[in-house]
Amino acid sequence: MATSSSSLPRFLTRKGVPLWRDVVVLQWVAQVLSALLVLGFLWFFVSNVLQAAEARGLGLGFGFLRNAAGFPIAESVVSYAPSDTFARALWVGFLNTIKVSVVGIVLATALGLVAALARLSSNWLVSNLAGLYINVIRNIPLLVQLFIWYFAVFQRLPSVQQALTLPGPIYISQRGLYMAGPLPTATFGLWLVFVAAGLALGYLLHRVLLRRQVRTGRSTYPLLVGMLALLAVPLAGWFLVGAAPMRITTPVMGRLNFEGGIRLTPEFAALLVGLVVYTGAFIAEVMRAGILAVQKGQVEAAKSLGLSPFQTLRLVVLPLAMRVIIPPLISQYLNLTKNSSLAIVIGYADLFFVGRTIINQAGQAVPVFLLIMAIYLALSLFTSAVLNLYNRRVQLVER
Repeated sequence: MATSSSSLPRFLTRKGVPLWRDVVVLQWVAQVLSALLVLGFLWFFVSNVLQAAEARGLGLGFGFLRNAAGFPIAESVVSYAPSDTFARALWVGFLNTIKVSVVGIVLATALGLVAALARLSSNWLVSNLAGLYINVIRNIPLLVQLFIWYFAVFQRLPSVQQALTLPGPIYISQRGLYMAGPLPTATFGLWLVFVAAGLALGYLLHRVLLRRQVRTGRSTYPLLVGMLALLAVPLAGWFLVGAAPMRITTPVMGRLNFEGGIRLTPEFAALLVGLVVYTGAFIAEVMRAGILAVQKGQVEAAKSLGLSPFQTLRLVVLPLAMRVIIPPLISQYLNLTKNSSLAIVIGYADLFFVGRTIINQAGQAVPVFLLIMAIYLALSLFTSAVLNLYNRRVQLVER
Protein backbone atom coordinates (compact mmCIF):
# COMPACT_ATOMS: atom_id res chain seq x y z
CA MET A 1 0.00 0.00 0.00
CA ALA A 2 1.48 3.32 -1.04
CA THR A 3 2.25 5.77 1.70
CA SER A 4 1.30 9.40 1.18
CA SER A 5 4.26 11.73 1.19
CA SER A 6 2.32 14.18 3.36
CA SER A 7 2.24 11.68 6.26
CA LEU A 8 6.05 11.26 6.33
CA PRO A 9 8.35 13.38 8.47
CA ARG A 10 9.50 16.53 6.77
CA PHE A 11 13.19 15.60 6.68
CA LEU A 12 12.39 12.33 4.77
CA THR A 13 10.54 14.19 2.03
CA ARG A 14 13.24 16.79 1.39
CA LYS A 15 15.25 15.78 -1.70
CA GLY A 16 18.77 16.80 -2.59
CA VAL A 17 19.85 17.73 0.98
CA PRO A 18 22.16 15.32 2.87
CA LEU A 19 20.97 14.33 6.33
CA TRP A 20 24.08 15.79 8.05
CA ARG A 21 23.33 19.18 6.49
CA ASP A 22 19.56 19.20 6.83
CA VAL A 23 18.50 21.89 9.32
CA VAL A 24 15.42 19.94 10.41
CA VAL A 25 17.46 16.80 11.10
CA LEU A 26 20.04 18.76 13.06
CA GLN A 27 17.31 20.37 15.19
CA TRP A 28 15.80 16.96 16.00
CA VAL A 29 19.20 15.54 16.91
CA ALA A 30 20.00 18.55 19.12
CA GLN A 31 16.69 18.23 20.96
CA VAL A 32 17.14 14.49 21.54
CA LEU A 33 20.70 14.95 22.80
CA SER A 34 19.62 17.80 25.10
CA ALA A 35 16.83 15.68 26.56
CA LEU A 36 19.21 12.75 27.14
CA LEU A 37 21.74 15.02 28.85
CA VAL A 38 19.10 16.49 31.17
CA LEU A 39 17.67 13.07 32.04
CA GLY A 40 21.15 11.71 32.61
CA PHE A 41 22.04 14.57 34.94
CA LEU A 42 18.82 14.13 36.90
CA TRP A 43 19.38 10.38 37.21
CA PHE A 44 22.98 10.95 38.37
CA PHE A 45 21.94 13.61 40.89
CA VAL A 46 18.99 11.67 42.34
CA SER A 47 20.90 8.39 42.57
CA ASN A 48 23.80 10.08 44.38
CA VAL A 49 21.45 11.78 46.83
CA LEU A 50 19.70 8.47 47.57
CA GLN A 51 23.01 6.64 48.02
CA ALA A 52 24.39 9.35 50.32
CA ALA A 53 21.18 9.34 52.38
CA GLU A 54 21.24 5.55 52.73
CA ALA A 55 24.95 5.59 53.70
CA ARG A 56 24.26 8.07 56.51
CA GLY A 57 21.10 6.33 57.69
CA LEU A 58 18.85 9.17 56.61
CA GLY A 59 15.57 7.78 55.35
CA LEU A 60 13.60 9.72 52.76
CA GLY A 61 10.20 8.55 53.90
CA PHE A 62 7.56 10.72 55.53
CA GLY A 63 6.41 8.31 58.21
CA PHE A 64 8.07 10.43 60.91
CA LEU A 65 5.32 13.04 60.42
CA ARG A 66 3.04 10.83 62.55
CA ASN A 67 5.38 11.02 65.55
CA ALA A 68 4.86 13.45 68.43
CA ALA A 69 6.53 16.80 67.85
CA GLY A 70 7.58 17.37 71.44
CA PHE A 71 8.19 21.13 71.13
CA PRO A 72 5.92 24.13 71.76
CA ILE A 73 4.99 26.79 69.21
CA ALA A 74 4.54 30.25 70.66
CA GLU A 75 1.97 31.47 68.14
CA SER A 76 -0.68 29.41 66.37
CA VAL A 77 -3.82 30.09 64.37
CA VAL A 78 -5.27 26.70 65.38
CA SER A 79 -4.96 24.72 68.59
CA TYR A 80 -1.59 23.03 69.09
CA ALA A 81 0.18 21.15 71.88
CA PRO A 82 3.67 19.59 72.04
CA SER A 83 2.02 16.16 72.07
CA ASP A 84 0.65 16.76 68.56
CA THR A 85 2.37 15.27 65.51
CA PHE A 86 5.05 16.77 63.31
CA ALA A 87 2.42 17.05 60.57
CA ARG A 88 0.28 19.21 62.89
CA ALA A 89 3.31 21.40 63.64
CA LEU A 90 3.96 21.89 59.92
CA TRP A 91 0.30 22.79 59.46
CA VAL A 92 0.62 25.43 62.18
CA GLY A 93 3.71 26.88 60.50
CA PHE A 94 1.95 26.91 57.14
CA LEU A 95 -1.06 28.78 58.57
CA ASN A 96 1.25 31.29 60.26
CA THR A 97 2.95 31.92 56.91
CA ILE A 98 -0.44 32.36 55.23
CA LYS A 99 -1.54 34.79 57.95
CA VAL A 100 1.46 37.09 57.69
CA SER A 101 1.52 36.85 53.88
CA VAL A 102 -2.16 37.68 53.31
CA VAL A 103 -2.22 40.55 55.81
CA GLY A 104 1.13 41.78 54.48
CA ILE A 105 -0.04 41.76 50.86
CA VAL A 106 -3.15 43.81 51.70
CA LEU A 107 -1.27 46.38 53.79
CA ALA A 108 1.71 46.60 51.43
CA THR A 109 -0.63 47.24 48.49
CA ALA A 110 -2.39 50.03 50.38
CA LEU A 111 0.93 51.55 51.48
CA GLY A 112 2.34 51.27 47.96
CA LEU A 113 -0.68 53.03 46.45
CA VAL A 114 -0.49 55.89 48.99
CA ALA A 115 3.28 56.26 48.46
CA ALA A 116 2.86 56.23 44.66
CA LEU A 117 0.18 58.94 44.77
CA ALA A 118 2.31 60.96 47.17
CA ARG A 119 5.31 60.61 44.86
CA LEU A 120 3.22 61.97 41.99
CA SER A 121 1.81 64.83 44.08
CA SER A 122 2.40 68.40 42.95
CA ASN A 123 3.25 69.29 46.56
CA TRP A 124 7.05 69.51 46.77
CA LEU A 125 7.28 68.35 50.40
CA VAL A 126 4.91 65.38 50.01
CA SER A 127 6.57 64.24 46.79
CA ASN A 128 10.10 64.39 48.21
CA LEU A 129 9.16 62.68 51.47
CA ALA A 130 7.63 59.81 49.47
CA GLY A 131 10.74 59.69 47.28
CA LEU A 132 12.97 59.58 50.37
CA TYR A 133 10.97 56.68 51.81
CA ILE A 134 11.10 54.73 48.55
CA ASN A 135 14.81 55.26 47.89
CA VAL A 136 15.95 54.57 51.45
CA ILE A 137 13.83 51.50 52.14
CA ARG A 138 14.54 49.82 48.79
CA ASN A 139 18.32 50.07 49.33
CA ILE A 140 18.46 48.60 52.85
CA PRO A 141 18.38 44.78 53.02
CA LEU A 142 15.18 43.37 54.48
CA LEU A 143 17.12 41.32 57.04
CA VAL A 144 18.66 44.49 58.48
CA GLN A 145 15.24 46.16 58.63
CA LEU A 146 13.76 43.19 60.49
CA PHE A 147 16.52 43.39 63.08
CA ILE A 148 15.87 47.12 63.51
CA TRP A 149 12.10 46.71 63.88
CA TYR A 150 12.38 43.82 66.33
CA PHE A 151 15.36 44.69 68.52
CA ALA A 152 15.43 48.49 68.26
CA VAL A 153 11.68 49.15 68.28
CA PHE A 154 9.49 46.36 69.66
CA GLN A 155 11.98 45.11 72.26
CA ARG A 156 12.37 48.67 73.56
CA LEU A 157 8.70 48.99 74.47
CA PRO A 158 7.78 49.23 78.19
CA SER A 159 7.18 46.18 80.36
CA VAL A 160 3.75 44.65 80.88
CA GLN A 161 3.21 46.48 84.17
CA GLN A 162 3.97 49.81 82.44
CA ALA A 163 2.21 49.06 79.16
CA LEU A 164 1.12 51.95 76.98
CA THR A 165 -2.66 52.33 77.08
CA LEU A 166 -4.55 53.58 74.05
CA PRO A 167 -8.31 54.00 73.52
CA GLY A 168 -10.09 50.77 72.73
CA PRO A 169 -8.63 49.67 75.10
CA ILE A 170 -5.30 48.80 73.45
CA TYR A 171 -2.24 47.83 75.50
CA ILE A 172 1.27 47.88 74.00
CA SER A 173 4.25 46.32 75.77
CA GLN A 174 7.25 44.08 75.18
CA ARG A 175 4.90 41.09 75.28
CA GLY A 176 2.96 42.37 72.29
CA LEU A 177 -0.19 44.30 71.47
CA TYR A 178 -3.42 43.42 73.27
CA MET A 179 -6.79 44.75 72.17
CA ALA A 180 -10.46 43.94 72.33
CA GLY A 181 -11.71 41.80 69.50
CA PRO A 182 -14.09 39.06 68.38
CA LEU A 183 -13.57 35.42 69.23
CA PRO A 184 -15.47 32.67 67.33
CA THR A 185 -18.05 30.55 69.13
CA ALA A 186 -19.53 27.12 68.34
CA THR A 187 -21.84 28.54 65.62
CA PHE A 188 -19.07 30.38 63.78
CA GLY A 189 -18.56 27.62 61.20
CA LEU A 190 -22.25 27.55 60.30
CA TRP A 191 -22.31 31.34 59.99
CA LEU A 192 -19.40 31.18 57.51
CA VAL A 193 -21.76 29.31 55.18
CA PHE A 194 -24.04 32.36 55.13
CA VAL A 195 -21.02 34.61 54.52
CA ALA A 196 -19.99 32.51 51.52
CA ALA A 197 -23.58 32.55 50.22
CA GLY A 198 -23.67 36.33 50.56
CA LEU A 199 -20.44 36.67 48.61
CA ALA A 200 -21.72 34.43 45.81
CA LEU A 201 -25.12 36.13 45.63
CA GLY A 202 -23.64 39.62 45.71
CA TYR A 203 -21.20 38.79 42.92
CA LEU A 204 -23.93 37.16 40.80
CA LEU A 205 -26.34 40.09 41.19
CA HIS A 206 -23.58 42.57 40.39
CA ARG A 207 -22.67 40.76 37.17
CA VAL A 208 -26.28 40.33 36.02
CA LEU A 209 -27.31 43.92 36.74
CA LEU A 210 -24.14 45.29 35.21
CA ARG A 211 -24.78 43.43 31.95
CA ARG A 212 -28.39 44.64 31.92
CA GLN A 213 -27.22 48.19 32.47
CA VAL A 214 -24.79 47.94 29.56
CA ARG A 215 -27.45 46.36 27.32
CA THR A 216 -30.29 48.75 28.13
CA GLY A 217 -28.41 51.91 29.02
CA ARG A 218 -30.56 52.35 32.13
CA SER A 219 -28.98 52.45 35.59
CA THR A 220 -29.59 49.25 37.57
CA TYR A 221 -27.26 50.11 40.51
CA PRO A 222 -25.23 46.87 40.29
CA LEU A 223 -22.67 47.84 42.93
CA LEU A 224 -25.27 48.97 45.46
CA VAL A 225 -27.45 45.88 45.00
CA GLY A 226 -24.44 43.56 45.18
CA MET A 227 -23.22 45.19 48.41
CA LEU A 228 -26.69 44.98 49.96
CA ALA A 229 -26.87 41.25 49.17
CA LEU A 230 -23.35 40.79 50.52
CA LEU A 231 -24.36 42.37 53.84
CA ALA A 232 -27.95 41.11 54.10
CA VAL A 233 -27.27 37.36 53.87
CA PRO A 234 -24.58 37.23 56.61
CA LEU A 235 -26.73 39.53 58.76
CA ALA A 236 -29.68 37.17 58.41
CA GLY A 237 -27.43 34.22 59.15
CA TRP A 238 -26.24 35.89 62.35
CA PHE A 239 -29.75 35.55 63.79
CA LEU A 240 -30.65 32.23 62.14
CA VAL A 241 -27.72 30.16 63.50
CA GLY A 242 -28.92 30.56 67.07
CA ALA A 243 -26.21 31.81 69.41
CA ALA A 244 -23.98 34.67 68.26
CA PRO A 245 -21.15 33.35 66.01
CA MET A 246 -18.64 35.67 67.72
CA ARG A 247 -18.28 37.39 71.05
CA ILE A 248 -16.21 40.41 72.00
CA THR A 249 -13.49 39.89 74.61
CA THR A 250 -11.46 42.60 76.30
CA PRO A 251 -7.90 42.15 77.63
CA VAL A 252 -7.62 42.29 81.41
CA MET A 253 -4.40 42.47 83.42
CA GLY A 254 -3.70 39.20 85.20
CA ARG A 255 -0.94 38.22 87.58
CA LEU A 256 1.88 38.22 85.03
CA ASN A 257 0.34 39.26 81.72
CA PHE A 258 -2.84 40.40 80.04
CA GLU A 259 -5.57 37.81 79.64
CA GLY A 260 -8.34 37.74 77.04
CA GLY A 261 -8.73 39.85 73.94
CA ILE A 262 -6.62 39.54 70.82
CA ARG A 263 -2.84 39.45 71.02
CA LEU A 264 -0.30 40.34 68.35
CA THR A 265 3.11 39.04 69.38
CA PRO A 266 6.22 41.23 68.93
CA GLU A 267 7.61 38.67 66.49
CA PHE A 268 4.53 38.78 64.27
CA ALA A 269 4.32 42.58 64.47
CA ALA A 270 7.99 43.09 63.62
CA LEU A 271 7.82 40.68 60.69
CA LEU A 272 4.58 42.20 59.39
CA VAL A 273 5.81 45.80 59.65
CA GLY A 274 9.13 44.92 58.06
CA LEU A 275 7.53 43.10 55.12
CA VAL A 276 4.90 45.81 54.58
CA VAL A 277 7.33 48.74 54.72
CA TYR A 278 9.91 46.98 52.52
CA THR A 279 7.54 45.58 49.89
CA GLY A 280 5.40 48.73 49.91
CA ALA A 281 8.36 50.74 48.60
CA PHE A 282 8.70 48.44 45.58
CA ILE A 283 4.95 48.37 44.98
CA ALA A 284 4.93 52.18 45.06
CA GLU A 285 7.32 52.34 42.12
CA VAL A 286 5.33 49.70 40.23
CA MET A 287 2.11 51.67 40.71
CA ARG A 288 3.77 54.99 39.89
CA ALA A 289 5.01 53.56 36.61
CA GLY A 290 1.54 52.19 35.82
CA ILE A 291 -0.16 55.52 36.55
CA LEU A 292 2.35 57.41 34.41
CA ALA A 293 1.68 54.95 31.57
CA VAL A 294 -1.93 56.17 31.30
CA GLN A 295 -2.26 58.61 28.44
CA LYS A 296 -2.88 62.21 29.43
CA GLY A 297 -5.76 62.37 26.96
CA GLN A 298 -7.70 59.92 29.13
CA VAL A 299 -7.33 62.19 32.16
CA GLU A 300 -8.27 65.28 30.16
CA ALA A 301 -11.35 63.50 28.81
CA ALA A 302 -12.40 62.60 32.34
CA LYS A 303 -11.99 66.21 33.45
CA SER A 304 -14.01 67.43 30.48
CA LEU A 305 -16.86 65.15 31.60
CA GLY A 306 -16.90 66.90 34.95
CA LEU A 307 -15.36 64.08 37.01
CA SER A 308 -13.66 65.09 40.24
CA PRO A 309 -9.97 64.23 40.79
CA PHE A 310 -10.95 61.29 43.01
CA GLN A 311 -13.47 60.00 40.45
CA THR A 312 -10.89 60.38 37.70
CA LEU A 313 -8.40 58.35 39.73
CA ARG A 314 -10.92 55.64 40.70
CA LEU A 315 -12.85 55.30 37.43
CA VAL A 316 -10.25 56.12 34.76
CA VAL A 317 -6.62 56.17 35.88
CA LEU A 318 -6.42 53.11 38.14
CA PRO A 319 -8.46 50.74 35.90
CA LEU A 320 -6.23 51.62 32.94
CA ALA A 321 -3.05 51.50 35.01
CA MET A 322 -3.87 48.01 36.34
CA ARG A 323 -3.16 46.57 32.91
CA VAL A 324 0.45 47.67 33.35
CA ILE A 325 0.70 47.16 37.11
CA ILE A 326 -0.52 43.57 37.51
CA PRO A 327 2.43 41.64 35.93
CA PRO A 328 5.19 43.23 38.07
CA LEU A 329 2.84 43.33 41.06
CA ILE A 330 2.65 39.53 40.94
CA SER A 331 6.42 39.38 41.46
CA GLN A 332 6.21 41.66 44.49
CA TYR A 333 3.49 39.52 46.08
CA LEU A 334 5.58 36.41 45.51
CA ASN A 335 8.64 38.14 46.99
CA LEU A 336 6.68 39.09 50.11
CA THR A 337 5.48 35.52 50.59
CA LYS A 338 8.96 34.07 50.16
CA ASN A 339 10.64 36.79 52.24
CA SER A 340 8.43 35.76 55.16
CA SER A 341 10.89 32.88 55.64
CA LEU A 342 13.27 35.46 57.18
CA ALA A 343 11.04 35.20 60.24
CA ILE A 344 13.50 32.65 61.56
CA VAL A 345 15.89 35.45 62.61
CA ILE A 346 13.33 37.01 64.98
CA GLY A 347 11.65 33.83 66.21
CA TYR A 348 8.28 33.97 64.46
CA ALA A 349 6.97 30.43 63.99
CA ASP A 350 6.41 30.42 60.24
CA LEU A 351 6.74 27.40 57.96
CA PHE A 352 10.52 27.61 57.64
CA PHE A 353 11.04 28.14 61.38
CA VAL A 354 8.89 25.13 62.26
CA GLY A 355 10.59 23.07 59.54
CA ARG A 356 14.04 23.78 60.98
CA THR A 357 12.81 22.81 64.45
CA ILE A 358 11.43 19.52 63.07
CA ILE A 359 14.80 18.80 61.45
CA ASN A 360 16.53 19.29 64.81
CA GLN A 361 13.99 17.04 66.55
CA ALA A 362 13.56 14.26 63.98
CA GLY A 363 16.83 14.46 62.02
CA GLN A 364 14.97 14.22 58.71
CA ALA A 365 16.50 17.11 56.76
CA VAL A 366 15.86 16.00 53.18
CA PRO A 367 12.12 15.14 53.49
CA VAL A 368 11.39 18.30 55.49
CA PHE A 369 13.18 20.56 53.01
CA LEU A 370 11.35 18.83 50.16
CA LEU A 371 8.05 19.56 51.90
CA ILE A 372 9.01 23.19 52.52
CA MET A 373 10.03 23.68 48.89
CA ALA A 374 6.84 22.05 47.63
CA ILE A 375 4.66 24.24 49.86
CA TYR A 376 6.36 27.47 48.84
CA LEU A 377 6.15 26.41 45.20
CA ALA A 378 2.43 25.69 45.56
CA LEU A 379 1.85 29.08 47.22
CA SER A 380 3.71 30.88 44.45
CA LEU A 381 1.88 29.02 41.68
CA PHE A 382 -1.51 29.65 43.31
CA THR A 383 -0.82 33.38 43.74
CA SER A 384 0.39 33.66 40.16
CA ALA A 385 -2.64 31.77 38.82
CA VAL A 386 -5.15 33.98 40.68
CA LEU A 387 -3.53 37.24 39.61
CA ASN A 388 -3.02 36.04 36.04
CA LEU A 389 -6.75 35.30 35.81
CA TYR A 390 -7.47 38.87 36.86
CA ASN A 391 -4.78 40.14 34.48
CA ARG A 392 -6.44 38.40 31.53
CA ARG A 393 -9.80 39.97 32.44
CA VAL A 394 -8.48 43.53 32.48
CA GLN A 395 -6.32 43.30 29.37
CA LEU A 396 -7.53 44.99 26.22
CA VAL A 397 -8.58 42.52 23.53
CA GLU A 398 -7.53 43.57 20.04
CA ARG A 399 -9.82 42.72 17.18
